[in-house]
Amino acid sequence: MSEVFEGYERQYCEASASLTRKCTAAAALEGEKLKQKAAEIKSGIDGAEALIRKMDLEARNLQPSIRAGLLAKIREYKSDLNNLKGALKRITSGNAQQGAREELLESGMADALGVSADQRSRLLRATERQNQTTDRLRDSHRTMLETEDLGVSILHDLSQQRQSLLRAHNVEDHWRYGEENG
Repeated sequence: MSEVFEGYERQYCEASASLTRKCTAAAALEGEKLKQKAAEIKSGIDGAEALIRKMDLEARNLQPSIRAGLLAKIREYKSDLNNLKGALKRITSGNAQQGAREELLESGMADALGVSADQRSRLLRATERQNQTTDRLRDSHRTMLETEDLGVSILHDLSQQRQSLLRAHNVEDHWRYGEENG
């Protein structure tokens, strides 16, 4: 493991512990003191996020065998940080249900933002295949409609030819009938 990563990790763990203590203390505050403590906690959360980004960059530059374990740690740290954000929201919202709702929504957004590039590229490929399939279906539908129009035209022509043949046959029968009786 990289010494740089370990340094960031140590700083993050210290910041996380400090933020947890501050959140616990802030729960008992009200008014202006609560606003000040909340701003302090928010600033600490921003710093912790910066440390996580630095750890992520450092981990991605390491060997694949080491990288996977470090990225798993980073996911845990992100989850921990999301819990701290949720605690801050509950403390400042005054309405515990609203804070819990926002925490759930935000954690869902964090998951959505945390989607890996590989998942995104697979989704893009699947969307492209779906678009190509849709285009082929449109082309097939258009060809089917053109074929149907051609079939209707041929049936109409055949019907006219049949009528002509029937009239010609009737004239011939009428002419023969007239010769035989005449």
